[in-house]
Amino acid sequence: MGAKAKGTDAERELVHLLWANAWAAARVAGSGSIKYPVPDILASKDKRNLAIECKVTKSENQYLTKEEVADLKKFAGITGAEPYIAVRFAREDWRFLSPGDLDVTPTQFVVSKKLALEHGKALGDVLGRPKGI
Repeated sequence: MGAKAKGTDAERELVHLLWANAWAAARVAGSGSIKYPVPDILASKDKRNLAIECKVTKSENQYLTKEEVADLKKFAGITGAEPYIAVRFAREDWRFLSPGDLDVTPTQFVVSKKLALEHGKALGDVLGRPKGI
């Protein structure tokens, strides 16, 4: 399976998780391939809106371009959505980070597995569910 198919499958998985938690969610057609700054997933519940850029990796680090992060922040700024980078490392649950949580290099952003596990939020924390649910 190619990288694009893995990314698509990961986005669909997260959409299903959001719906399973009573959030409306949809993948955005053309995200990453059109000139507009659109995220991979939009989710909404009770007047809260999330704009989510999704990444999945088997590596210890996940890299994002400065353009990907800038586009997410721009979309969130226009819509008032909360911007998140959702990262799933192999054999780990999804972790959610705000753009300001990312480590930066001279040319890109990086999320290490360690950073995601120590500072990323679990899905329940992002959605506002009590711990343990």
